[in-house]
Amino acid sequence: MQQSSKNQNQLTLLAPLSGLLLPLEQVPDPVFAQKMVGDGISLDPTSNELLAPVAGRITQLHDAHHALTIASDAGPEILLHIGVDTVLLKGAGFTPLVKQGDRVAVGQALIRFDADAVALGARSLLTQIVVANGESVTRIAPARGRVVAGQDALMVLDLAETAAVSRQGSDSSSTSAQRSAPVRLPNPAGLHARPAAVLAAAAKKYLSDVRLVLGSKEANAKSLVAVMALSTKQGDEVLIQASGPDAAEATSVLAELLAQGCGENLAEAVSAAPARAEPAASANPVAARTVAAAAGELVGVSASPGLAVGQIVQFRVGAIDVAKTGGTPKHERARLDAALHEAHAQLETLKAALSDASKAQILSAHQELLADPDLFEAAIAGISAGESAGYAWRSAYTGAAAQLEALDNALLRERAHDIRDVGRRVLALLAGVAQTAIQVPDNSILIAEELSPSDTAALDRSKVLGFCTTTGGATSHVAILARSLGIPAICGIDAAALNLAEGSQVVMDGSSGVLQTAPDAAALESARLRMAQQAQRRSEEAAQAHLPATTLDGQRIEVVANVRNAADTLEGLTHGAEGVGLLRSEFLFDERDTAPSEEEQAQAYSAVAQALGPERVLVIRTLDVGGDKPLPYLPLPKEDNPFLGLRGVRVSLARPAMFRTQLRAILRAAPLAQLHIMFPMIATLDEWREARGILAEEQVALGVGDVKVGLMIEVPSAALLAEQFAREADFFSIGSNDLTQYTLAMDRGHPQLAKQADALHPAVLKMIAMSCEGASQHGKWVGVCGGLASEPLAVPVLIGLGVTELSVSVPAIPAIKAQVKRLTLTACQQLAREVLLLGSAREVRARLAAFAALAETTI
Repeated sequence: MQQSSKNQNQLTLLAPLSGLLLPLEQVPDPVFAQKMVGDGISLDPTSNELLAPVAGRITQLHDAHHALTIASDAGPEILLHIGVDTVLLKGAGFTPLVKQGDRVAVGQALIRFDADAVALGARSLLTQIVVANGESVTRIAPARGRVVAGQDALMVLDLAETAAVSRQGSDSSSTSAQRSAPVRLPNPAGLHARPAAVLAAAAKKYLSDVRLVLGSKEANAKSLVAVMALSTKQGDEVLIQASGPDAAEATSVLAELLAQGCGENLAEAVSAAPARAEPAASANPVAARTVAAAAGELVGVSASPGLAVGQIVQFRVGAIDVAKTGGTPKHERARLDAALHEAHAQLETLKAALSDASKAQILSAHQELLADPDLFEAAIAGISAGESAGYAWRSAYTGAAAQLEALDNALLRERAHDIRDVGRRVLALLAGVAQTAIQVPDNSILIAEELSPSDTAALDRSKVLGFCTTTGGATSHVAILARSLGIPAICGIDAAALNLAEGSQVVMDGSSGVLQTAPDAAALESARLRMAQQAQRRSEEAAQAHLPATTLDGQRIEVVANVRNAADTLEGLTHGAEGVGLLRSEFLFDERDTAPSEEEQAQAYSAVAQALGPERVLVIRTLDVGGDKPLPYLPLPKEDNPFLGLRGVRVSLARPAMFRTQLRAILRAAPLAQLHIMFPMIATLDEWREARGILAEEQVALGVGDVKVGLMIEVPSAALLAEQFAREADFFSIGSNDLTQYTLAMDRGHPQLAKQADALHPAVLKMIAMSCEGASQHGKWVGVCGGLASEPLAVPVLIGLGVTELSVSVPAIPAIKAQVKRLTLTACQQLAREVLLLGSAREVRARLAAFAALAETTI
């Protein structure tokens, strides 16, 4: 067997398989066909044992056993890849005969594979042999026709000088496998959901295969499920192992990320750790709670405070039947891909309907699970084995959930519920089963073994007074959602609750985690009295909601609504809205294949204007997409950081025809209400002037006169230049959500940092103060249309900073107006001066809470 020619600057590779040679361009995979991996040749095999085409060392053996890399003694690194899409088989049909790090001789057997089984599960058996480090050769001369494994030449490589010189010792320098130094985990609860999500998201940025190693165990670092399943604890020594083109960077960066706690606030986590540990209760939580229960009571964990008197409604999740076998693997994979895509879209729609950012973040985490590589690969392995997409997917997600449920970690056990929720959503789509909101009668107390986060988010609050589940705890996503929705909830309640009779009357105290199953007259009377007091206050606020919101010392504050359409506007008016402070025009552009026409837009804008009437203000924000809000029919270039790229008004300026169409449609609503037009994400005066100039041209063309024009303050540059903008703009509206993320450099959707991205941080409040000060110098008004305006704790400080308009979610209008009437401008201004001197959001919140408590005592 001749491996190299007499010319020592050449290297001859022998055929690793018998078969017919084909150029790479004919491979049905653009990664190989376009030579993104490297140059070489493809082989249609007739043998089933892969031989080493060259002597060297195995530097990479893929976990799916379908591919490996040999670092040759001569310098070139040779990648051998059996089949196309064979990674999806997850090792099925492949038997590795070597391991990573082994020295191999030319002609040595490397991998044995079942050609029939692989051919059934993959797109093609074509095997690619490429030079991964193209700089090591100056020319590749491939053979043609048929070859015999281990005998015939496959291709001749002309070696680059650097490769020829460095043949000696290349064994130690050409490897792409890297391992970091051990890292001792600082996280008090180990790598639970949030830090695990941060690690997985960071690992996905690298092309290399990245593993998190704990002793003899390892996990795919790109898989949230796999990382959590390692069940790490504080003090565990772990390391990062990576193989691939960017392995060195991956090991260095990810090891440092682990050492820093993966973004977790370690001081805060330490203070919270004892409360989460519950060592005595965790061994047998139901038994521990039962001991504390009095007669006629069932006890669980307080998940969401509040009191409710209602009738029991038992809820059971129905089984979803799927066939074990299906069509061809290709057909079943297409069905799975479509279901995953549709599930992602469903969650996006549900997120859009939620006003609370924390609820939307939980559903974003569910979308991350839909993209989990280990879940996907487990399902694909089942499909490749002949299972239907539904059967394979059910096995994958139930297996992953069971793996987490078996761990000795309460936080990770609760994440299993999220996997089951996401899994059932996809399974229902695959089975053609419609998932509808839970239907219950009035005054219901819902009892269930388990509620999914998406079920919880969709509960009809007017009918469901509270709920109890036998699973979960205070840290579960269901509990978080219940608190944000204001629904009393008890998790982990005694399983006897599942046997309570339908329609029986109970008293549920979410604050103490107690369900009274047979309340006497006195208990019912006491509960109803307390509930009546709360309801009375809400009723009084609603009754006064149509009166102007004026502070006790005469400062007028306009309370208006954030809306999407005319229906929202009418609902806002019934709740006391004095106008519309933000009409999100992008809702017209979402969930469709083409942009809306001028006529379609004009009808929608005019319908809102007609609902308001000529005396009320209508603020319409022009299209705000890009970044985290893409449109399928509006292709934008791929950006490394889309939040710093084409967003908001920049998209409109880049698409002037579409921008002018929208402006004409908006201007047609001018005669029907007090029209205000607002440009989003303005960062510079040049952007403002260009957008304002285009609007002026359309006004002239349509003969539309006075229209108020303003901008959203969402980036620090706009706040810093507020005085200059105020010379030319009619008003400002502060988008507190984006202003917070840009001021603090924290992505508001980041799984770990979102909690710290607090709009009440003094740095954000200073941006608002600067905006108000700049506006006041030119007699312009400032509103807030972001989430901060709907937060009662924030209202006094916003008024004190100079905000005179609050655009809030519709349900919050009566309470916000009532709160304004209990305040004085003088006290709010003093409060604002105080909090601007504080150093953290936590300090600000503590001061605002004390102010609110004092205000309550004076009512």
